[in-house]
Amino acid sequence: MNEDDLDRNRRHFLTVATAVTGVAGAGLVAIPFISSLKPSARAQALGAPVEVPIGSLQGGEMIRVLWRGKLVFVLRRTEEMLAQDPLSADEFKDPNSEVLDQQPDYAANATRSVRPEYLVVEGSCTHLGCAPIEDFEVRPAEGWGGGFFCPCHGSKFDLAGRVYKGVPAPTNLRVPPHRFVRDDLILIGQDTGAA
Repeated sequence: MNEDDLDRNRRHFLTVATAVTGVAGAGLVAIPFISSLKPSARAQALGAPVEVPIGSLQGGEMIRVLWRGKLVFVLRRTEEMLAQDPLSADEFKDPNSEVLDQQPDYAANATRSVRPEYLVVEGSCTHLGCAPIEDFEVRPAEGWGGGFFCPCHGSKFDLAGRVYKGVPAPTNLRVPPHRFVRDDLILIGQDTGAA
């Protein structure tokens, strides 16, 4: 092997070694940059689904959870609540939940739920976002069949979250996407495979 061949082989080796080192260095520099594009743990938590254990929830009891910074009510309705003679459809603005963005398709029914026993609704009045309070006591003389009342401006919702006529709230309480993972666990924020 003569000296020209030896120089050419060295130059080729140095060129290949430099190229490989440059590519590896660029990859190492890119990792922190690419990682910075990922949402933070806080941002992921704000949008992440929330598991709600309901195994100890008794009939007539309600729990509140936060999902995406929104208050969500999970009410376990009793047989009496479900068996109540519903008020006339004339009493409600949207008795059949026909406004599409208020609930997923699987909750567009008379109880506005996946399973009639459990109501899952956002606890935010659709008027100005106030938090309605629960008032499950039935008072027929007052025309109240139990439900939710917004003390700020007087909006009223029944035990399915449907809004009464003659109040400021324009639409029913929203039903967030949710599904039953097991009989004693609801996942709010994800409804793939709702059951």
